[in-house]
Amino acid sequence: MSTPDDSDTTPATSADAFDDEAVLLVGHGSRREKSNEQVRELAAGLESRLGIPVDAAFLELAEPAIDEAFEGLASVASRVTVVHCSLFAASHVKNDVPLAVEQARAAHGIRIDNGAHLGIHPAILDLLDDRAAEVERELGVDRETEDVAVVLCARGSSDPDANGDVHKLARLLYEGREFGRVETAFVGVTEPLLPEALHGLSKHRPDAVVVLPYMLGDGVLTQRVRDWTAEFDSDYPYVTAAAGDPLGTDSRLLDVFADRWQEARSGSVEMSCDTCKYKVDLEGYEEDVGGARAMLRALAHREAHADRSDVDEEPHSHDAPEKHVAVCTNRTCADMGSPAVLERLRQEVRDSDHCDARITRSSCLGRCGDGPMVAVYPDGVWYGDVDADDAERIVSDHLNRDRIVSDLVDQTL
Repeated sequence: MSTPDDSDTTPATSADAFDDEAVLLVGHGSRREKSNEQVRELAAGLESRLGIPVDAAFLELAEPAIDEAFEGLASVASRVTVVHCSLFAASHVKNDVPLAVEQARAAHGIRIDNGAHLGIHPAILDLLDDRAAEVERELGVDRETEDVAVVLCARGSSDPDANGDVHKLARLLYEGREFGRVETAFVGVTEPLLPEALHGLSKHRPDAVVVLPYMLGDGVLTQRVRDWTAEFDSDYPYVTAAAGDPLGTDSRLLDVFADRWQEARSGSVEMSCDTCKYKVDLEGYEEDVGGARAMLRALAHREAHADRSDVDEEPHSHDAPEKHVAVCTNRTCADMGSPAVLERLRQEVRDSDHCDARITRSSCLGRCGDGPMVAVYPDGVWYGDVDADDAERIVSDHLNRDRIVSDLVDQTL
């Protein structure tokens, strides 16, 4: 794969060369407004760096949403480049943002270039090294004379490619530095979780353990990393440990954003397809292959976070439920009664003591005339001609007891 030469990657400093162009910096969004403000601060810094307008938008939990931001930019720019705050390429980068980009292209008729995730970059390695050094000073240890171990703790993803990149970044942080070892851990979704990794590390009896939260903003997950590290420090008196700060708004991030912006504008965005679970069969992830599943997941995710008016009402989690049920509410299915099916399914799930399922609406599933359509994942079972009275059977038999309601099956994938 090719990379742009140095002349291509030098960021602009004057708006004259980029009239009528803007950038949309997309962050995840947090229940902590401080974390959201950090994204907005980065957007302001990137605007100063590039010399063109830069707006911030969020996938969930904060405003503006991506579609709202595009609507505002469409009135002042004919070309928008999307730059991601996502550290690695998981479902947000591969599914959710591309869906929003396609819809914005159709709605506004402007050129939109979609960039890559932050990924692994020399500036990020330098930043992590400095974060580790800050913790070493706090603990009063020196990696050159003492055994200092590091744990790089990321959010964790259901995408093996993204998790694999965390391990690669940890290894690169180890190479050429005087750390005794650099381990990888996660907050959730995958293993090892941070408490497990810290326990395993204690057996090597290092002099100190530095935990680096590999997150952009100082949000809920960062605090969880600090709490777990403090518990470890208390439980293991022969090892001193502390957690560092997240990446935050360090100016070196602007270097990475500028590179990703230039890559997107020049059409040289590089993404891994050889290990992408949506593109190839990976052991244990066979059911995730295919565009239809990715599309359903993106639609369901957006629907789940459509209401941003009260983000504190329920705790936010990406830990997947056992079942995900998508109900087509496009025009044909809606005319056939799918809204009633949707509400009845939701009610039956709420009333069940054993059901771990998320019920969401979706757009057209391509089975017009055979609906209302109800798709159950990860089972890949699509039910057709479903009415409200069938909802109880779908919940009690399929969702609760894994017994397919055979007389309603339209197709299986």
